[in-house]
Amino acid sequence: MSPTERWQAVMARDRRFDGAFVYAVRSTGIYCRPSCASRKPRRTQVSFFPIPEAAEREGFRACRRCHPADANGSDPVVGLVREACRAIAAGERPRGDTRRLARAFKRILGITPRAYAEARRVAHFKQELKRRKHVSPALYEAGYSSTSRVYERTNEQLGMTPATYARGGAGIGIAYATVPTSLGRLLVAATERGVCRVSLGDNAAALAAELVAEFPGAKVLEDKSGKLEGWVGAILAYLDGREPHLDLPLDIRATAFQRQVWQELQRIPFGKTRSYAEVARLIGRPTATRAVAQACATNPVALVIPCHRVVKADGDLGGYRWGVDRKRALLERERGA
Repeated sequence: MSPTERWQAVMARDRRFDGAFVYAVRSTGIYCRPSCASRKPRRTQVSFFPIPEAAEREGFRACRRCHPADANGSDPVVGLVREACRAIAAGERPRGDTRRLARAFKRILGITPRAYAEARRVAHFKQELKRRKHVSPALYEAGYSSTSRVYERTNEQLGMTPATYARGGAGIGIAYATVPTSLGRLLVAATERGVCRVSLGDNAAALAAELVAEFPGAKVLEDKSGKLEGWVGAILAYLDGREPHLDLPLDIRATAFQRQVWQELQRIPFGKTRSYAEVARLIGRPTATRAVAQACATNPVALVIPCHRVVKADGDLGGYRWGVDRKRALLERERGA
C-alpha cells in the first residue's frame, strides 16, 4: 500500500486493514490501528509502520483504546517477523532459519534483525534518558557496556549528544522564518550548524507550532535579524525556477537508513523522478521499497531533500508529507523549467 492508500484507510477507519499496518502520531507519541476511533490526526503528524514493533522501535507507545499490537494480519511472514521482534525485546535470540529470518526482516522492515535490535536499543536508551535525565544510568539500563560505545552508536541517530537529548534539546537555539509562496506558507528553521526543518503548509502559526513540538527543549525564536534570508532566498529562487540546485548545510537527525535514502534523493536530477523501488535498488536494498517510502515521509527538510521526486512504479504520485497537490505542482514546475 502507498502512504496515500494507508491514509485513506485511516480516514475511513477501515477495519479490513487492521494488522496490515499501524499509524503513529508524532504530536502524541502514540500509534494506533487504522480503525481506531480516536480523534483523527493531521496528516503532517502521521507516520506509517508495517508492524507495531517498528513503531515502538521509534519510541511510540501503543494506543490504550484500540490495542494495535493485538491485531494480526494474514501474512505469515509478518507473523514471523513480529515473533522475532518480541524475542529481541525480551533479550532472546530469535528462533528459526537465520537466512529466512533476514529475508523476512528486509521485506517487512527494510533492515536486518541485527539492525533492528540495535535500533531498538537506541530507542530504549533515548526513553531512559528522558526519564532519568542522566547518561550513566540510562546507558546501563539500555544494555550498553561503556560510554564510548553508546556515543558511537547513538550520535548519528540522535543528531546531538546523549546528554543534550536527555534535556529535550535544551541549550540549542533554533531560528525560523515563514514567508508566503505560491504553494502556501514556507517555514525555514536552522540551528548554528545548518537548516533543521523546511516545511510547507497553509498557516504560519501551525507550521511554527509543529516546529516547537518537534524540538520541545530547544529555544525556538522567530528570526528578526535576517540571519536566514540567504537560505530562505535560495529556496524561493528554486520555487521560482531560478535555482535548480539547492545545496544548503543541514543539521538533521537521521538513522543510518534514512540518511542513505535521503542522500540518494539528492542525486535525483532536477526535473526527473525515481520510483520507490528504484531508490531501494540504488541504495542496494531492493526489497526495502516500503522502508524507502517511510524515509521519504519522514524527510524534515522539504525541497532541500527532494522527496517529491519519488513516485510509484506505475507513475502515480504516491504520498507527500506536505500534500499531494503541492507534490504535483513541484514536479510540473520542474518539468516545465
